Amino acid sequence: MVTNASALGRNGIHDWLLLRAAAVIITLYVLYILGFVLTADTLTYEIWRGFFASHTTKVFTMLMLISVLVHGWIGMWQVLTDYIKPLALRLVLQLVIVAVLLVYMVYGTLVVWGA
Repeated sequence: MVTNASALGRNGIHDWLLLRAAAVIITLYVLYILGFVLTADTLTYEIWRGFFASHTTKVFTMLMLISVLVHGWIGMWQVLTDYIKPLALRLVLQLVIVAVLLVYMVYGTLVVWGA
């Protein structure tokens, strides 16, 4: 079996499971937000802000953000390994993608938890 240090999981099964777990978390988050929007009488700024100020929503939002980033990394890794054959170019592109995803993570954390 060939292992790749740039793969998120240890093999294809782990990546597949990570993708499915991330998809489930993203789906549950969408349902959570939809449930709030559909059950709210009126959506004012104060109600919306109060909803996102709760720790439950903040933690769930962070889980969703991490899930989106994991999902994006695995997807981009698969695309790059399938279509970019020169190793140096692929590694540079992977580095750029990792840097962008880390910036998204830091910025998302600052937005959710307020700094």
